[in-house]
Amino acid sequence: MASLSMSRLTSLRAVLRQNGLDGVIIPHGDEFLGEYTPACAQRLAWISGFTGSAGTAIVLADKAAVFSDGRYITQMDQQVDGACWERVHGGQVPPATWLAANARPDASIGYDPRIMSAAELAPYLQHEQLCLTPTAHNLVDALWQDRPALPAGPAFIHPLRYAGESSASKRERIAHDLRHLGQDAAVLSDSASIAWLLNIRGADIPCTPVVLAFAIIHADASVDLIIQPDKIPADVRAWLGVKVRIHAPAELEQVLASLAGRTVGVDPASNAVWFTQILGRHNATVATTPDPCLLPKACKNPVEQQGMRAAHLRDGVALCRFLHWMDTHATTTTELDAAKQLATFRRAAADYVEDSFTAISGTGPNGAIIHYSVTPQSNRAIAANDVYLIDSGGQYPDGTTDVTRTLWTGPNIPPAALRAAFTRVLKGNLRLGHARFPAGTKGHALDALARYDLWQAGLDFDHGTGHGVGSFLSVHEGPARISKAVSTIALQAGMVMSNEPGFYQPGAYGIRLETLVMVRPAPQADSTRVFLEFETLTLAPFDRRLIDPAILGEADTALLDGYHAEILHRIGPHLPADAQKWLQTACAPLNKA
Repeated sequence: MASLSMSRLTSLRAVLRQNGLDGVIIPHGDEFLGEYTPACAQRLAWISGFTGSAGTAIVLADKAAVFSDGRYITQMDQQVDGACWERVHGGQVPPATWLAANARPDASIGYDPRIMSAAELAPYLQHEQLCLTPTAHNLVDALWQDRPALPAGPAFIHPLRYAGESSASKRERIAHDLRHLGQDAAVLSDSASIAWLLNIRGADIPCTPVVLAFAIIHADASVDLIIQPDKIPADVRAWLGVKVRIHAPAELEQVLASLAGRTVGVDPASNAVWFTQILGRHNATVATTPDPCLLPKACKNPVEQQGMRAAHLRDGVALCRFLHWMDTHATTTTELDAAKQLATFRRAAADYVEDSFTAISGTGPNGAIIHYSVTPQSNRAIAANDVYLIDSGGQYPDGTTDVTRTLWTGPNIPPAALRAAFTRVLKGNLRLGHARFPAGTKGHALDALARYDLWQAGLDFDHGTGHGVGSFLSVHEGPARISKAVSTIALQAGMVMSNEPGFYQPGAYGIRLETLVMVRPAPQADSTRVFLEFETLTLAPFDRRLIDPAILGEADTALLDGYHAEILHRIGPHLPADAQKWLQTACAPLNKA
């Protein structure tokens, strides 16, 4: 592996010299700037070996570095050859800061404007000594001889019984917003936004049912869709209607050129900087505004909300069957086989399509790797008296799920320190999940609810507490979030968010307890202010063996008992007799004798 990493770096440095460059920036994203990319766009993984869903590489003539956030530090240490690369926590030393400190003054640093957003590029532009040079083609692609082909699967219809609103209605809503902003059009690069807007889905990205495309939404509610025409079958073309015009990818610049003299919205976070450059070249006025579909997509309509509830009920049956199976098979299986067994139970659920991401199945020290991805080489047998973490989800036509549970394999009583940590994580989940808050509240104002009890013990976790989740779309959806980082987007009714506090003891174990919650109006009290609350969607019990009742306390015990009673009521009737008996014990009141 070391020789392969060095060989590829050597070849890339030769390409830099040929192009008169002193370095190059290689982001994780592709032309569509998605979190998840098809195999043909995994340039960061090809050059560095790092497969995490967030990261950047910088290559100079005499050194190179890979950057990621706290979720991936351990994984980066395992995957990236330290003899060739520096492995850097990007939250502590941002890539632009490292580059400014390590590149010579006036160094010419290449970047591909088709795969970097203006937001990604901005930190580098703050360092005046760097000369950033857009490249005419991607330098990694020039070396990647066995690069996989572009995904070729067709789009398919997402019917109204799941979407809840016609594409024409959505397009008119977005067009109204554009007119209000004084914009003639907006560029869409986010494939999830396009899928939502047009009520189509696809299979171009594993675990995320989208087709890769660009779109221009106009103020007259028409759309230019840029996609390989053969990816739009006749039934989908009819479904899209005459106000959606299909263009081949080679026509993209021509479509942009037709916007000359117009005001065009470009999201600096979700669109490649190339769009701003090309629109400027063709004398269009660029308005820097968010993707107009993000917020409407995040606020699920009543049909989507009910679909989420139905999908989580079916998913909960699969989860509870798996948890029952683990109760008797944990110490006879492995991380890989346990994940496969959960997938088997999910496949038995009605309308199951695929997983919503590759399951994180980790026992012992592997569970402490926040975004661990089990491989045949890392696969561990699940031992007795150990901690096992399973983070997984499913895609269904009516909803997307994401859930994490942490289990004790027994038969001994867990150590007191482990039970204490687990219970504090559980308290954070319960307190956040039962929060009531005024309309207009942003996620960072709630984040401390999930961390408070951990903080009191000197503990914390190095990831966000909550992300949005799509409706048969991406398991990670903006624009709202719950984290320490300040958010500008308020939580609104219909948003589906994760609630996932955790604690990780490196080299020993990981704890994460994740449920999905949906924002809904709270019953009005005497106040005239509008308040919101969360409805819990996930239906899977927490492992009572890891709970310390004294630390949990009476109030949170009552919340837990209420949640478990709901699970038993809703899931129990759908389980076979042996699993139903197990669930009765798993969901019994905590302090029941």
